[in-house]
Parts: sequence; structure tokens; C-alpha cells
Amino acid sequence: MKPFAEIYHRAAQRKGGDAQLNKLMQVDIKTPKQLAAISDDRWLSAMTNGIFKAGFVWKVIDNKWDGFEQAFWKFNVIRCAYMSEEDVDALAKDTRIVRNRQKILTVRENAVFLLDIQQEHGSFGKLAANWPESDFVGLLQLLQKRGSRLGGMTAQYFLRRMGKAGFVLSRDGTAALIDASVIDKAPSGRAAMQKVQDAYNAWAEESGLNLAQISRVLGMSIDAV
Repeated sequence: MKPFAEIYHRAAQRKGGDAQLNKLMQVDIKTPKQLAAISDDRWLSAMTNGIFKAGFVWKVIDNKWDGFEQAFWKFNVIRCAYMSEEDVDALAKDTRIVRNRQKILTVRENAVFLLDIQQEHGSFGKLAANWPESDFVGLLQLLQKRGSRLGGMTAQYFLRRMGKAGFVLSRDGTAALIDASVIDKAPSGRAAMQKVQDAYNAWAEESGLNLAQISRVLGMSIDAV
């Protein structure tokens, strides 16, 4: 596995030097206290945003997002969890949102998931705040197993957007991991994801950077073929 210093140096060369790279690699990461303070309606909103963006034009979702907030009762978790079939039928015709019935149903399913997390941890924010960065893959696995359509890149982007330090396996970031001999193809199974986590943990110890910063550097160090 390549040392992070080598990856960083290549990224700096590509982006115009250390100072420029340091600007580009900065990510808005929240402290555990800040994560814990985020209410569950905001987590549900962000989950839903990520789900609707998957496989769709992001700009369309962003432009309609005020309508989503109105249509889904500002993502009140209890109201969404008890969404009736009549509610679903109405939402499937609501022009304020993208009328994808299967994705609409994930709002109810993920609201139920968040209510379960409230019982277990107090809130999703508290769960995210206390989850160790060194086991980010464990948090991804929990979202994939217990959430609805919260696997893969959707979960990674959603957590990044909310300020949780973690990696995003973009095409360039994955290419950098392959180039560094961490994996030999895009990771899909638990064993491969653990190899990615182990590499990130080693690079974090070497560099003193968080996983999100390392992820940005990797993505800027190489172009996917």
C-alpha cells in the first residue's frame, strides 16, 4: 500500500501546490456535539434528498426541495412514520415533488427506522456523533441493513452532507485506492470495504487528517480511466 505522503504529493502537483490543495481538501465536518444537536427531521430530510438524487439530475431535486419540505410535513418523523396509503397516493400525484412512488415510500420506512434509533440511542444525531471514525464502514453497513435505499454512495454522500467525517468512494477516489494497491476493483463486499477502512485508518494516523480530507485528496490525486 502506498504511503499517504506519496498520494498527497501527487495531488498537490496536480492541483497547483500544497497551499491550493489544502484549500481544496477542506470539508465542513461537524463536531460530535454539533452532530448530536441535529434534529431527526433534518436527518430524514437529508436521507430523502440523497435517495431522490440517486440516479436522477441533482439540480432538479435541489430546485424542488422547498416543495419536498412542504409535501412531507417538514419531515416530521412521527408524521412521516404514520403516513397512510392515502397519503402515499396523494404524494404520488403531488407536483411539488418528483413523483416516484417507491422513493416516496422510503420516507415512511426511514422515519420508522429513525424512531427505532431514537429508542436505542436517543436520536440519530447522537448515534452519528458517537460512532467512531475508525469504523465508518460499520455505520454504512447499519444504514444499508436497517434503512431503506441507504446503501452505497447514497449513504456516503448523505453523511458527508450532514458533516460526519467519512469517505466517499467516487470514481476517482476508487481509482486512487486501486492505484495504491488497497483493492483491485470497486469494493462491493464487506471484506473489501474493511480493506478500504483499514487503509484510511492507516493514512489518518500517518497524516493527522480526517477521513473526509483524505477522501478529497485521493479523489484529486488521479483521474479514473
